[in-house]
Amino acid sequence: MPYLLSAAITSFIVCFLIAPVIIKFSLEKNLLDIPGRRKIHKKVTPSMGGIAIFSGFILSTLIWVEFEYWGQIKFVLVALFIIFIIGVRDDLIPLKAYLKLIGQILAATLFIVFDVRFASFHGFLGIYEVSFPISFIATMMTVVVITNSFNLIDGLDGLAGSLSLLSLLFFGVWFYNAGDLVFAIVSFSMMGAVLAFLIFNWEPSEIFMGDTGALVIGMLLSVLVIQFINTNSALPADHLFKFQASIGTACCVIIVPLIDTARIIILRLSKRQSPFKPDKSHIHHAIMRLGKSHGQTSMILGVTQILFMVIAIICKEIPDRYFILGFVGLALTLSLFLDRLIRKKLDNANDHDGRKDKIAAG
Repeated sequence: MPYLLSAAITSFIVCFLIAPVIIKFSLEKNLLDIPGRRKIHKKVTPSMGGIAIFSGFILSTLIWVEFEYWGQIKFVLVALFIIFIIGVRDDLIPLKAYLKLIGQILAATLFIVFDVRFASFHGFLGIYEVSFPISFIATMMTVVVITNSFNLIDGLDGLAGSLSLLSLLFFGVWFYNAGDLVFAIVSFSMMGAVLAFLIFNWEPSEIFMGDTGALVIGMLLSVLVIQFINTNSALPADHLFKFQASIGTACCVIIVPLIDTARIIILRLSKRQSPFKPDKSHIHHAIMRLGKSHGQTSMILGVTQILFMVIAIICKEIPDRYFILGFVGLALTLSLFLDRLIRKKLDNANDHDGRKDKIAAG
């Protein structure tokens, strides 16, 4: 545990010291995120915070992961560095979506081929060992979905940072207790950097993480999800920290970005729009329509993610085939309840406007 705390403190200090420098430099060089039609923020804001996050993370990881264990994560770190460069380029001069996707695929190929991938489905849908092509495709789909889910959820002060902080804390503690100190240190290294970043990103935000931060955090979390599923499935049946639902538990740890992504794709397709067309149909936009502030919305979604994580812990003896149906049903129920609240609020607002018109006409 001292290694984990040291890793978190190191990355926290580095990010905390670098973030103000980036803010000042961005303001001087006019490297700012300009408010627009699809953006919630009202003032120009520096958007290169991911540089501070990645700097704290990589330096802490280099210091606290012992050299003899570098073989386990060297390709993961190279992939994250590639994604970091892509994110910086996109924050400076926006890239087309397909170019970012190609970059993600190329970066992920490194650790999928050499380090981290699904070699088995661990009995899910009755499937165990799989061939390399199927393993590669399944792993790549997981990486792309999770990476972009966190990029999409980054639309509100403090939101992406808060959700990733919770996920990283869960994975860090779990890997430590499962005996995987390397990935525990990696988790805590990123967690410390994100915590320091949140000091500057909470409402009213002084800096955004940008694609630089969101893509790096998203890809790292995809790696942690895959490693969690593989490691958890290999634990002895009587291990205190073994979850019978490896896949379901991993999904619960990152549930808000996953549900948000599924939700906006369904909504856009139902309107016969491209699922890649940006709009304000994200779950955080929906909550803000109920009159909530940035901070309140981030806290609501953070508590929601904690709720699912607690459910996963309580239901740790339930296998995937039952657990996945349960948490998907709960997530769908909460999403429908949110939509109903919004419709009710809009109906009340329309009735109020109608009464005002009648009074004015009378």
